[in-house]
Order: sequence, then C-alpha cells, then structure tokens
Amino acid sequence: MTPDELTRHGHAEPKIPVLYEDNHVLAVVKPVNVPTQEDASGDPDLLSLLKEDLKIRHHKPGNVFLGLVHRLDRPVGGAMIFAKTSKAASRLSESVRGRHFRKMYTAVLNGVPAAPQGRLTHYLLKDSRTNTVQAVRPGTAGAKEAILEYRVLGQVDGLSLVQIQLHTGRSHQIRVQMQAIGCPLYGDQKYGGSLSRPGQQLALWSLLAGAPHPVSKEDMSFHSLPPAQFPWSEWPVSLYESMIMPGN
Repeated sequence: MTPDELTRHGHAEPKIPVLYEDNHVLAVVKPVNVPTQEDASGDPDLLSLLKEDLKIRHHKPGNVFLGLVHRLDRPVGGAMIFAKTSKAASRLSESVRGRHFRKMYTAVLNGVPAAPQGRLTHYLLKDSRTNTVQAVRPGTAGAKEAILEYRVLGQVDGLSLVQIQLHTGRSHQIRVQMQAIGCPLYGDQKYGGSLSRPGQQLALWSLLAGAPHPVSKEDMSFHSLPPAQFPWSEWPVSLYESMIMPGN
C-alpha cells in the first residue's frame, strides 16, 4: 500500500495530491465528493485519510495531529491548507478570523450575472437540521454577513465562468449568494433547482488557498486547477492559470 493509495475496509481511497509540506503545514488537493471531516455518512473523510497518510509516511506511532482551519463542501475540490501542529493551527485560525487567509475559487454558473463583476453582500442563515442556508434580511436573528467579489471571465451556451474571491467563510456561501442573484452553480443539487439535473457534478473549485506561514510569517500560496472535464473543459487552461497570477 502506497501513501497516496490508502485503503479502508478493503476499498481503495482517492489519491490526494500533496502541494506542499513542512513541519508546520500541509497543503493538498481535496478530491471532489470526499467530506472534509467525518460526518453522518460514515464515508472516508479527508482529515482522517491525511492523518493516516502522515502516520504511514513518517512512521508515527499513536495518533497524529492535523488541524482543520478551513473547510470545503463535500462536492467541492481543490486547494486546502492544514496545520500539522497545535501552534500552527492556532495561528492559521487567527489568519482566518483576521481575514488574512486568502481563498479564491472558480465556478461555472447557470446563466450570466447582470453585472460582469461585482461585490456581493448577503446575510445568511443556516438551518442545521436540514444543512441548508438561505439569504435573509439584515438583522435576522442568527444570520451572518457574507461577502464575496466575483468576475465573469467567459460565457458558453448559457453558462458563465467566474472567478470568486471570498472575504468571509460562511457555510455554502458561494452557492447561496450566486443563487440569490439568479445564477445558481452548475450541478448544484441543493441550490440549483430545476437547472441542475441528477448526476451533474457541482462546478465549484478551490483555485487558491493562501496565508502567512504560521512560523516564518512568509506568504504561502497554493493553487490547483479544475479537472479537464465538462463543464470546466469549455474554457482553456490558460484562463484558469490567469486567475492565479499575482495581482488577480
């Protein structure tokens, strides 16, 4: 058994590409449809898989520490950063709270936003019983402010490709905010309504995750491009690469 082909209960687990690793942080590409952490489904989750991988590769006895400092929804893939020590976890979490943790996404939308670029602010309320989120009036009890910036980079057959910079990290934020302006994400079974058909893969990808290194304080920036399959394949790779160029 190789480190990137972990098995559990006799089943092969998805390969998890490592983007970067040192004594303090681990950056990887999260596979789509893998939960970030253990949930009610009981399916293999990324956090547990990575802990097992570290244990094998570094010959560590007992439990392995790995801190989860940000999350991606189960259907979403792309760049993620984990903390390998409690000190690193604390400092990276501070970066998240202080909005020094950078998160850039790309998504394919059903339809085209009215404005080619913009800043969206909504107040989102989560229903934990149904694991759904909705945009509500400001001042609604329990609602949290959600802010993102988007830019439309291409249009094909009623679909649009957008670059998204998150300024807050609310549950299902991108999916709900884009639905709120009438452009739900391609393949979104939860918020796409009649525009998304069963079997379609949610087209949301974590292009870049970055933050000050928890020890050296130097800027860290890790990126991952979406897979070369529909609907991502409707646009050239160079367009995705342009999104992660410095200054974008």
